[in-house]
Amino acid sequence: MSTNYNKIAIVLGSAALFFACKSSKVYEVPTAVRPYAGKTIAAPPGMVYVPSGTIFEKSTIKDSINTDTTSRRVSLSAFFIDETEVSNKQYRKFVDWVADSVAVSTYFKNDPKYFYNAKVKSKAKVASGGKGADSTARRINWSKIDINSKVPFWQTNSEKLGPMVSMSNGRKVLNKDLVKFAFTHVQAGGPNAGKSVTDTIKVMPDNNVWTEDFPNSQSDFLVNNYFTIKGFDNYPVVGVTWKQARAYAYWRGIVSGSQEKSIVDMGLTFGLPTEAQWEYAASGGERNTESGIGNNAKDVNVVPSYINKKSKKVLPIANFKQGEGDYTRDGAIQTVPVKSYSPNVFGLYNMEGNVAEWALDAYSPSAFEFVEDRDPVLLLDASDDDADVMKRKVVRGGSWKDNASDLNTATRNYEVQDLAHSYIGFRCAMAAPSVITEQIGTRKFKAPKKNKKAATVTATGN
Repeated sequence: MSTNYNKIAIVLGSAALFFACKSSKVYEVPTAVRPYAGKTIAAPPGMVYVPSGTIFEKSTIKDSINTDTTSRRVSLSAFFIDETEVSNKQYRKFVDWVADSVAVSTYFKNDPKYFYNAKVKSKAKVASGGKGADSTARRINWSKIDINSKVPFWQTNSEKLGPMVSMSNGRKVLNKDLVKFAFTHVQAGGPNAGKSVTDTIKVMPDNNVWTEDFPNSQSDFLVNNYFTIKGFDNYPVVGVTWKQARAYAYWRGIVSGSQEKSIVDMGLTFGLPTEAQWEYAASGGERNTESGIGNNAKDVNVVPSYINKKSKKVLPIANFKQGEGDYTRDGAIQTVPVKSYSPNVFGLYNMEGNVAEWALDAYSPSAFEFVEDRDPVLLLDASDDDADVMKRKVVRGGSWKDNASDLNTATRNYEVQDLAHSYIGFRCAMAAPSVITEQIGTRKFKAPKKNKKAATVTATGN
């Protein structure tokens, strides 16, 4: 009898424990899963939401000898990506912010009105001080500097900035060697892998890329004006290295984080898209079979086109080189504004053509062999002293100076991380939460219906 009483006591004690948990809310019962009611998730300004999905990632490696194509299935988590390439106007905001930081922290460091009293510690800083430099630097009071003014602080106070500003062709020009941005990140690969390292980057684009890329071409107008005048505001920024593009993305996170609380709360950061993200977004997420090509993936000789109503001519609506010496049938001789032509299924402009785009990945012809099949990426932070083969970064999409074959979303190219060109730009990406679909919503159990015919056949067979 005592054994039975002990068993009953245990059961009653357990029941009491369950009731106690429920009443004290130590244990919360999971709620039913309800599908997300909206069609998409609200994206940060200038970005679009790309849902998670699976595609056949195709790799076409081109060289002077052959073209090798491989493919495999990969799955990607949801992410945000810029609807356009980063424009001159957007990148100038970055340059002006860094220049203002350097100007205040270097040439106005004894003027207390530009600084808060408290010293702060921050991961991001300008090389010579600037906004949130470190625990030993004063924090700039940006309320005293109108960063939304049409004329940046460094221009209105240029007479006090010494060697930082000079005059060229009647314009105030920044000294590119003094306008630097420093940021801290975790090293990927190399002897310092996994450690926090600080990179200091000169942020000014190289305007001379127009003559360096095409030395026997008349490009002085572009050298002198492409990045600076209002007429080119909405054209893609060029002349930026992979490191400069990455620095811009980091800075954008600082600025957006101060304005968008949700970005900070979720720990989201801006960066360059991975190679897989870029290909998935460019193909419209519709390449889901080994032989299938998404609506926006280009055959080597097929690009989007339209029929001009007046001339009845079939004209391309992507920016690329149509043939030897033939650049203008797409409506432009070099770059076009970042929102030109038609967007793809995701609402992205110029994923193929206009300017090729830096991706986050290090380049390897055999990357498919050792990256994961879920959110694949190949990371390597090469130092400036490493051999060029170690500093290669993936470039995707083809550009205004490339043939149609380079517009294929599967075509892989690369460039060394510290080289800039007149035909390479970039766009930013950011991780995003996945949408709860109807497929994974909570359901009631339904017993399978009996198939009488099948049961009869089974009985007969026995």
